[in-house]
Amino acid sequence: MANTAESGFTLHVPLDASSIRDFRPDKAVKVIAFEAKGGAQEQLVKLSAEGKGDATFAFKAKPGSLRIVAGPEDATAKELQNLQTLSVSVTARAWQDGRTLTLSPIAISDYYWRWWLIWCRNFTIRGRVVCADGSPVPGAQVCAYDVDWWWWWVSEDLIGCATTDANGAFEIDFRWCCGWWPWWWWLQRNWRLEPLLVQKIVPVLQRAPTIPHIPIPDPAPDLAIFDVLLAGGSPAAALAARSGGAPPRATLAALRQRKASSKSVDPGALAALRSNLLRTLPASSELAQLHVWPWWPWEPWFDCDPDVIFKVTQNCSDRNKVIVDETIWDTRWDIPTTLSVTLVANDQACCIKKPCTQPQDCPDGDCLVITDICNDTVDLIGGNPGAPAAPAGYLNPGTVAYFGDRPYAGVVPILGIFGAAATADYYLFEYSADGGVTWNPVPPASMGGFGCQFWGLALPAGPPPATWHNVNFLSSVVDGHLVLESRAHFQANNDPASWGVTRFWDAACQDLLMNWQTAGVIPDGTYQLRVRSWTMVAGHLQNETVLPLCDTANNNGVVVTLNNQVMTGPPTNLDGYPCGPGTVHVCTIEPDTAFVSVRLNGTPALACANVDATKGGSLEIDFVAYDPDGHLAYYTLQALYGDSLVVDLLSAPGATLSAGPASGLVPSSGPQFGPDYGVALGQGAVSPTWKGGVVTLTIPDLRNAFPETCCYTLQLFAHKRTVVSCDHSFWGQYNQSDFSLTVVV
Repeated sequence: MANTAESGFTLHVPLDASSIRDFRPDKAVKVIAFEAKGGAQEQLVKLSAEGKGDATFAFKAKPGSLRIVAGPEDATAKELQNLQTLSVSVTARAWQDGRTLTLSPIAISDYYWRWWLIWCRNFTIRGRVVCADGSPVPGAQVCAYDVDWWWWWVSEDLIGCATTDANGAFEIDFRWCCGWWPWWWWLQRNWRLEPLLVQKIVPVLQRAPTIPHIPIPDPAPDLAIFDVLLAGGSPAAALAARSGGAPPRATLAALRQRKASSKSVDPGALAALRSNLLRTLPASSELAQLHVWPWWPWEPWFDCDPDVIFKVTQNCSDRNKVIVDETIWDTRWDIPTTLSVTLVANDQACCIKKPCTQPQDCPDGDCLVITDICNDTVDLIGGNPGAPAAPAGYLNPGTVAYFGDRPYAGVVPILGIFGAAATADYYLFEYSADGGVTWNPVPPASMGGFGCQFWGLALPAGPPPATWHNVNFLSSVVDGHLVLESRAHFQANNDPASWGVTRFWDAACQDLLMNWQTAGVIPDGTYQLRVRSWTMVAGHLQNETVLPLCDTANNNGVVVTLNNQVMTGPPTNLDGYPCGPGTVHVCTIEPDTAFVSVRLNGTPALACANVDATKGGSLEIDFVAYDPDGHLAYYTLQALYGDSLVVDLLSAPGATLSAGPASGLVPSSGPQFGPDYGVALGQGAVSPTWKGGVVTLTIPDLRNAFPETCCYTLQLFAHKRTVVSCDHSFWGQYNQSDFSLTVVV
């Protein structure tokens, strides 16, 4: 109880919870007196069994106007000030009759007593960040956001962040409140335009004949755009509606000026605005399911359960990378107070190699298993254990599709696992081009080293915290041999007890043995590779051996086929066509493309010609899609015209392909004219070879290729099947030719 003689002025605030059903005084009530000048006092009041209590505040001087707020005992002053709860106002005039003021009891209803239990709660999000194969992602910052959107604007409110440990695990603890005053909730949010919402809303608006002009999306919320929609889409009508009847000559510039002054949004006005919009806008069950206002009711200040998305970043390889970037369509609605998640990172993440789950993953013995080429497991590459025997060295051997029988080129990483008792401290690669009859060390220029990184404390005994550290494994000459150091030897000489306990290799390089540099060094062909290794004894290489393939008596090894691209220009390619800078044509014939002849109704047309095709007729195109190495994947042929319009000529009505006439260095395609490798195999091509050649496309009605009078560009692409430096797209080795003409139809 306050001492009134010392305080000068005393305020009594009685509390009455006697109307609450089955009342139990198991929690206190916090009462705060907010002064007009910014000061505040707070007290905890323990209610009696009858639900009665009293808060007393003392002031040295007459306090003036006060706002008295009551709420649960664990609420903060900020929460009580901005949440919708019980409150009363005390005017300055209320003190004129004395130095002690007793208010009428604040009645605590059952509604508020129950609501106070949930309006501010503690939440915990636990989870892991892993790579696609389940390997943990350490040292990543995981941030959780509560996401809200209305119309085509979105707000992402940071809930909390945490850093993953060596197991990829994290925990985010946060407090969440609901029932804010709408104006206060709104002031705490930053809004931005969300293209994903624009893409959903605009097609719905386009269905409404009463909305001829869809407002241009603004970066920030602006209620003026709804005036346009409610006024039938006319900017001038919208201005008239907002101005109380502006003259018809009101301009769009005037509307924009008015919009510039209407950026502040009163969230309290949204309910009435929603009712008007629902009577005007087309119905959309999809937008309602996606919780898009006004098709979905929206009062986020009363949302007692967060709606959460995650963003994850990681600093590895000396740069920050976004490895999880969830969108609004990934929202987890109304999460529980304890949420468990698993976030799968993209291929930019640095992972720790997951523990062995099967014996073959970590073999015993003094042995070696070469497991991958370009992260393609060897059982997917012909001629290797677990794969078809032929065609040897090709990825996806025997697959009847454009992605079947794929050779390799460029930088070809070779990965493998040494057995637990392997004696390999240093090693080199040998290769054979004659099926293993003769072996030689790979050329020095081709035995590429690599950088690897580990997660943990720095070496030799660096201070916390754990992070990523780089280690270079470069080839060096030891006792006359160009060799690479094994990871096991490095670990044995650098705090050996820490590996696999507090230090972990990046999964992307843990099993890397060599970056095989093949372009310009190794001729095209099929090769066997194997590892020859040594132990290091007293500074010298000893115990030279070719380790066996684990669990077998065979030597370790792998089979791989190479097909690098040869450049033959610029300025003119080997085929006689311009290439390089200033052209779209690549200076190679591996593969080659060209337009041999373009005929409209039997009459040849030159590039840039103006062709009168008003009488119709047929279109014939003789074109080159050719790879002398026999590794063609597919070709495409399109007609580009107008404003971003395109015709797929190979799929045009009536279009047929046939063998074309030989041209220069390029033979006819014969019956294997494609248009892709899988189709060519069905036309008589023999795996793994499809060269293509000159092909003729015939379209009986040229209007199916040239639908209107316009300038057309015929665009031809040919792609090889080769995996170039682990790029599994089909753009590693390709060529392009374009041919333009004007057609009058």
